[in-house]
Amino acid sequence: MSGGRRLDVEPDTVGRDLVALVLTVVELLRQLMERQAIRRVEEDDLTEDQIERIGTTLMLLEERMAELRERFGLRPEDLNLDLGPLGTLLPRD
Repeated sequence: MSGGRRLDVEPDTVGRDLVALVLTVVELLRQLMERQAIRRVEEDDLTEDQIERIGTTLMLLEERMAELRERFGLRPEDLNLDLGPLGTLLPRD
């Protein structure tokens, strides 16, 4: 491509970037599931057993996400894509 910007693709960073993208999608889904669970708890729409299972599942998923971020040298903010004028993909805590 003449006159255009060249895409710099390094094998080491491609793998890390792919992991970051996958973890970003998983984190987005985890947060959406968490909000849905909170809404259902507040509406008294779940049994105690369901609440316990959802809480345990979300906690384990969050722990696994932290392990994967650490393994690939990613910080939580690395998963928050900047969407330009729309802001960031994930809410900032």
